[in-house]
Amino acid sequence: MMNIILIAATGLLLGVVVSRAEPPSAPPANAATNPVPTVKVRFLDAKGLPGPLVSTPMVIKTDAEWAKILTPEQYRVARNKGTEAAFCGAFFDEHKPGVYECVCCGLPLFTSEAKFQSGTGWPSFFQPVASENIVSKPDHSFGMNRVEIECARCGAHLGHLFEDGPRPTGLRYCINSASLVFKENRNLKDATGH
Repeated sequence: MMNIILIAATGLLLGVVVSRAEPPSAPPANAATNPVPTVKVRFLDAKGLPGPLVSTPMVIKTDAEWAKILTPEQYRVARNKGTEAAFCGAFFDEHKPGVYECVCCGLPLFTSEAKFQSGTGWPSFFQPVASENIVSKPDHSFGMNRVEIECARCGAHLGHLFEDGPRPTGLRYCINSASLVFKENRNLKDATGH
C-alpha cells in the first residue's frame, strides 16, 4: 500500500515538474527583442566639417507615415524612386553656401563646396559630405545600367551617380531637389567657390 501511495505521489510531482518545464509564452515584441538597426554616418560641425563616425538608428517608417510628412512630389521621388523634371527642382540653380540634407531624415548629404553646374538641370555634386552617408546600388530600370544612390539612414532615393564629373573625383552625383532640404551655412563656400 505504501508503494502505491509513493508511486502516486511521485507521479503527481512529475506532472507538476513537467507542466512547469513547458516553455514560457513568447515575450511581446519590443525594442529589446527587435532593436532598430543602426548605421554608421558622419554629421557636420558648425563649420560644415564632417565629424567622427557615429552609430545612429536607421529611420524606418511605414508608407503612410512618410506620406504624412512629405509633399506628394517629395514622396513620389524620395520614397518611390521617382525623378523630377530637369531644370524644375528648387536647388538645381542654388548658389548660396550651405548644406543639403535628406528630406526624409535630415542626414547631411552634400555641401555647396562640392556643388557644380553640370548643365543637366539637376543639382550636381562631385562628392558627398561623407561616403558613409550615401549607399550606392545597381539600377537596371528602363533598360539602363546606372548606379542609384540612397540616403544611408532612411533609404530615401536621391538620384544617380555618374563618372562624368569634374576633378578631383571625376564623379557626378545627380540629385533630385525633391529629395533634399537646404540649410544655409555662411561658414561654407558657395557653389561658385566664394
